[in-house]
Parts: sequence; C-alpha cells; structure tokens
Amino acid sequence: MLALHNTCMLNVHELKAQDLHGLSPSSLAEVAAQMLQHIGQQSSRIDWQSKQIAERDRAIKFKDAKLERITSELARLKAWKFAAKTEAMNAEQRQLFEETLAADEASLEAQLEALQAQAGTPPDAPATEPRRRPKRQALSEHLPRIEHQHEPEDTTCPTPDCGQPMVRVGQDVSERLDIVPAQFFVHRHIRGKWACRCCQVLVQEPVAPQIIDSGMPAAGLVAHTLVSRFADHLPYYRQEQINARSGVHTPRSTLAAWSGRGGAARQPLFDAHREFVLQAKVLHADETPVNMLDPGAGKTKKAYVWAYARSGFDALPGVAYDFCVGRGAKYPMAFLQGWSGTLVRDEFKGYESVLKLEGRTAAGCLAHARRKFDELIKVNQSPVATQAVQRIAWLYRIEREARDLPEAERLAMRQARSKPLWEELHVWLQLERGRVPDGSAIAGAIDYSLNAWTALTANLNDGDVQIDNNHIERQIKPWAMACS
Repeated sequence: MLALHNTCMLNVHELKAQDLHGLSPSSLAEVAAQMLQHIGQQSSRIDWQSKQIAERDRAIKFKDAKLERITSELARLKAWKFAAKTEAMNAEQRQLFEETLAADEASLEAQLEALQAQAGTPPDAPATEPRRRPKRQALSEHLPRIEHQHEPEDTTCPTPDCGQPMVRVGQDVSERLDIVPAQFFVHRHIRGKWACRCCQVLVQEPVAPQIIDSGMPAAGLVAHTLVSRFADHLPYYRQEQINARSGVHTPRSTLAAWSGRGGAARQPLFDAHREFVLQAKVLHADETPVNMLDPGAGKTKKAYVWAYARSGFDALPGVAYDFCVGRGAKYPMAFLQGWSGTLVRDEFKGYESVLKLEGRTAAGCLAHARRKFDELIKVNQSPVATQAVQRIAWLYRIEREARDLPEAERLAMRQARSKPLWEELHVWLQLERGRVPDGSAIAGAIDYSLNAWTALTANLNDGDVQIDNNHIERQIKPWAMACS
C-alpha cells in the first residue's frame, strides 16, 4: 500500500491501480486534479506538435512548388536557348539575348542547388551527358597578387597516443579575381617658397603643366572621363551618378567641359597615333552613322565615324577614328593623305576616288559577299545561295588554319589550297549567272561578287591581307551599338 501524506505531491506517472485502494477522498481528488492537469499538458503538447507538423508540411510543399517552378523555368530557358529562331535576330539582339539567358540560367541553377541542399535531396541526374564547359583561362600574370596564408592552428598529430609535430609536405593554391572600385584621391602639391632677405630674391618651383590649368581634375581623371564617354559610351549624366556614389560632385556640364579641354590637349597624341596607323601597308576602313546634335535646328542629324585599322595580322595593332559630318569620299581622302598600300573595304562607292591614287590597291570583303547569299537563304531557301555559302565556307576553313602562320607560309597555303577553290567558285558563279533571270535577287547577289572579284581575291597575292573586313567591323561595332 502506497503511503500518502497531505504534504506530498502524487506522481501520476508512477501511480498504479492498486495504489488507489484505501486513499481518502481528498487524496483521490488530488490525484484526479493532477491527472487532469497532466492530460491538459499532453493535449497542449500534442496541439503544438500538430501545428509544427502542419508548418513543416506547408514549408515542404512550398519548397516542392518552388523547386518545380525553378526546374520548369530552367527547362523553358534551355528550350529557348536551343530552339530560338536566331535568324529572326540581328547580331546585337542575339548577343543581348544570349547574355541575358546565361545570367538567368546561372541564377536559376544556383537557386535550384540551394533548395536541393536544404531539402537534403541529391541533384537530379542529367538526362544526357553534361555539356563540356570551356577550360577557364588562367588569370593574367601582370595582375598584382595578394596572398592569404591558411595554416592549421595546431600542427601536432591528432592521432591518439601520438601527438608528434607534423611536417609541411605541400600546399594547394587557388586564385580568385577581385576588384577595387574606382577610388578618388587628391594630389596635394606643396611648393615651398625660399627667399634671400638681403637680395630680396624669392625662389619657388613653377607649377607643373596640367591638362586643365587652374582646374580641379588631374590628368588621370580627365583621361578616365574621356575613356568612359567615348570608349565605354557612358553618358555624362551616368558618370555624374557614378561619381556621386563616391561622394564626389561632378555635374555633367563640368564633365563635358573637361572632355572638351582634354580632347584639345590630346591632339598631338592623336596625330602621332594616326601617323603610326598610316605606316601600315594594309589598312582596313569602314564607317558608321552616329547622331550629332544640331543646336540651330533643335534636333539631331546624321554624322559619321570613320575607322581605320592596321591589318588584323599586324603584330602591332592600331585603330584610329575620324569624326566627320558626312559620308563623302573627301573624308577618307583627307585622312589617308600620303598613304599607300592595300585598303580592305566594302564596295561603298565613296572609296573609288580614294583608290584611284597611285600606289593604292583595293581588297574586298568576302563577308559582305556571303551576306548577300545568306539573306536569300533566310527569305526563300534559294538552292543557288545555299551552295554559294557552302563554297565560301570552304575558303573560311582554310583561313582559320592559316591565321597563326607567318605571312609567307599563309600566302603559300592560300596559293596551294584556296586559289583552286576561288577559281572554281568564279567559274560556278558565271555559269549560274547565265541561268538566273536579270533583275532577280539571286542575280544581284552573284553580280556583287563578280563585279568585285579582283578585290575579293587580293588576299591571294598578299599574305597580310585578310579575307574580309570583319576586323574593322569589330573595332567600329561599339560605336554602332552605342549610337543605335
């Protein structure tokens, strides 16, 4: 029989049926109260656990739904990537599409991996063999290195009953690329004054010449403003906002004034660079329209930026830009004054006068000729255009093989392998021209190549002449994209 005292609390967890015999009514009431309290606590705990389970179920369902949504979006992006009608986009649109797609795809993959790690589920196995990723290019040696040493705090052997000091046997080195954003700083020039009291003479170092005398910006800031505006195509108002993030107030009107003064100061540098570019015996030329403000009319009008670059095979590259208000032949005539050599260009009529001068030879652009046929393939699947593009592709394959060869070996390869293909293409184009009606689109494409044949095949006589004008088009593309 369990001995009970009024001062003792009953332990309902250890209470047995036989312990209830002989209990007084007050003790039975106390037991009942404790049991009811215990039942209430158990009920509350069960309710709390039920709520926790319900919350976990909701969280799991939410994560499952999120996983399904991200997986679906990733699949949709990949479908767009591999099934997009790229012929409906120009080069700039396709580049923007691919860049945005790559960013979205990487973001979704990162979210998917994080959710799968939280859920404790392994990543889905790919249905096909994973695509090989390109080998990451090593970081440039000229970049400064900041070394971070990581060594264990304790270098004694962790094996029980050992505790001997360990010996360093090697190391693993990994590199990550980082950047310090543009940082403003101030040059303080302190020029001491020295005087002779007896002779009343004052000596002081003169002020060093500056791009903008008595102005705030040093030469580096002026150069940065020019590069941002004309190389990176950042409008002045955006530069103003970027500088403001560093706590530096540079109104756009001030930036424009700096650029104007800086441009005038760099004229001798441009003249020297122009002379360097014109020393090349092979030049590429192209032009692109840009918008120019016309204050008198209160609107913009079309102007042109002309670009002249040394050959893409040149060991010392160089490109010079010339802003002109028009597209007439007088502009390249003025820029190329005194130059002689081979000019790689498209079939724009403005170059005819330029090439009439003695010592100048014309070279054509096979990419322009190919483009004429490629446009027909996209419109009506012309079989003649398709075959023309295939024949041109054979010439480009040889060019890819010859690109890194010395000039003499490149020319020898062209003579041995490319020349027979050019001759075969010429004969084929003449035969096809006789079969197509005058005035048709395919006739126009064939005539473009036949009329420019001498210029198109100039690369067979000079190993430094490229097969097309893509080299200068890449140099002038930023201007075209920024001003479109």
